[in-house]
Amino acid sequence: MEENRERAGVVAELAAKLRRRGVELTGKETSDEVGDLLDAVENWESVVERQGGDLYVDEGGDEPDNPDFVLPKRRADERVGQYISRIEEATEVLRHGGHPPR
Repeated sequence: MEENRERAGVVAELAAKLRRRGVELTGKETSDEVGDLLDAVENWESVVERQGGDLYVDEGGDEPDNPDFVLPKRRADERVGQYISRIEEATEVLRHGGHPPR
């Protein structure tokens, strides 16, 4: 019982980190999905920073400094695995100097 409570606390903390980064969650994501999604987002952020992007300025607001550095938004009907794949694809494009699809 205590282990389940601890696990739920960790998942809630990870979900809060994702929400602060503008990631929409449904609340139906598994703990593994939340962890994998956070990994994908952190990889994205790492590449943005290596490319000279400013996460604070480029994530959010109406007019980002560089739209290529804005994390792709999750679609309303998109499963977590699909969203992670889109983030990973965009990360690879950006890593190689391209323009990620929107």
